[in-house]
Amino acid sequence: MNSFQFLVAVTASLGGLLFGYECGVMNVVLVMDAFRIFFKFHNWNGDALDENGKKIKNDTQEKWYRDLKEADNKAMLEGVITSSFVLGALCGALMATYLGEKFGRQRTIMIGACIFTCGAIIQGLSARTWIMIAIGRLITGLSIGCNGVLCPTYISEVAPAKIRGTLSSCYQLMTTFGIIVAAIINSIVWYYTNIKPEGLGKPRSNIWEEVPNFEWRFALLFQVVPGLGLAILMSFLPKSPRWLCSKDRDEEAAEVLAKLNATTTSDSIVQEELKAIQEDVAATRAAGSSSVGELFSPVIRRRTFITFLMQLFQQWTGINVIMYYQSQIYGEIGFTKFMSTVVLPIINNFVNFISTFPGMWGIERLGRKTLLIIGSLMMMIFHISTWAFSTQTFRGKMWQYFAVASIFLMVFSFAWTWGPVPWVYQAEVFPLRVRVKGSAVGTVSNFLNNWIIAFVGPALMKAWSTKTFLLFAAACLLAWIYSQFYVIESKGLNLEEMDAKMAGKA
Repeated sequence: MNSFQFLVAVTASLGGLLFGYECGVMNVVLVMDAFRIFFKFHNWNGDALDENGKKIKNDTQEKWYRDLKEADNKAMLEGVITSSFVLGALCGALMATYLGEKFGRQRTIMIGACIFTCGAIIQGLSARTWIMIAIGRLITGLSIGCNGVLCPTYISEVAPAKIRGTLSSCYQLMTTFGIIVAAIINSIVWYYTNIKPEGLGKPRSNIWEEVPNFEWRFALLFQVVPGLGLAILMSFLPKSPRWLCSKDRDEEAAEVLAKLNATTTSDSIVQEELKAIQEDVAATRAAGSSSVGELFSPVIRRRTFITFLMQLFQQWTGINVIMYYQSQIYGEIGFTKFMSTVVLPIINNFVNFISTFPGMWGIERLGRKTLLIIGSLMMMIFHISTWAFSTQTFRGKMWQYFAVASIFLMVFSFAWTWGPVPWVYQAEVFPLRVRVKGSAVGTVSNFLNNWIIAFVGPALMKAWSTKTFLLFAAACLLAWIYSQFYVIESKGLNLEEMDAKMAGKA
């Protein structure tokens, strides 16, 4: 791998940074007092809480936080606002099929970044209605869904076969990096705006009156920075050589391959790669134009079902309930507001980020299937232990820390296995003629199940509390069965060899 190949892969992976920041920002924004009061999740009559989040019993106690009263429809509104982003991502994944084929992967990623920026502005400038912020999140979701299909596909089409899995894992790495960036920035904002705010202990005549809204508006508007950054950086990257060949622009494809391999267009490596791509394109054309129905043909349908189910199980591991609502989960376990909102989310997000690196190593050495098997078993164990420890927290702080350690270990188990593998797998298993459509099937499955999880998550946590982890443990057991007996290994094959293996020719 040369420096230009690495630069191309990392830049395209910034689409994952947008995804990660959008996920990470909502965990903190949802527990910002100003956001809760502005959108009428809660009201505030002026009462205060102490450092441990307990009610103030006398005037001599130091006042730390606002004592907000939860509205009856809080869980529903929280679910709608959070899940509207995922609904947009679902639609964006469907749009990617058409846009990626017509305009190319590189240009469509740029368009997606611009759409993301517009959605971030709408969120940050939202009026006092859940409808406007939901629309803004839906628009950012359109971008994330579109780029969730095209960024891994683009990377897989410019990366050498031997390190394709590692470079494709950059998308997941940047997603986890975006989450930790969001956690750090917005936890600092929360710390300076929600601890000992003005008006504590003073009765308020209007319990729904707004408090200063800088905190959540800044958090959401900051998304403009990575959005514009991706759009600008992508303008300097080459188009996919496989897409260029499919549009009869073979000379441009040869130039891109030469640049990616740091050599000349006449070099044997470039000519061999170009020839393989041209043969694939010719075979695709000879078979006629592709359709969605082709994904369910005898030759391709197994990889379609593998991809769809892989992304389904990725979401039902419960990872996004933890990432979206972790501050509230830590509060349920018994930690203070400061620990639940600032300290523990940052640690957890750092674990998520660091744990992606073993996955980048293991995806080529251990294989995709092996990582899925290991990951599903580990996550099942740690979901069960999280629930078990959470039932003992009344015995003392030690059990609280055991419970949160289990959550961290579950996130570790996910981040190096089920985090990167589905994105790498769906980008490499389909033939060129249906590659974007096939990848879209996986991404649609991801965001459809993500939407379900995001929508029902608050209600599940409210009704079942930490018993919810047992539901996800059962899902991880099913994920192990699926991985062990249905998934086909794809390690080390170039895209053309992959077609042969999946079609039963090798």
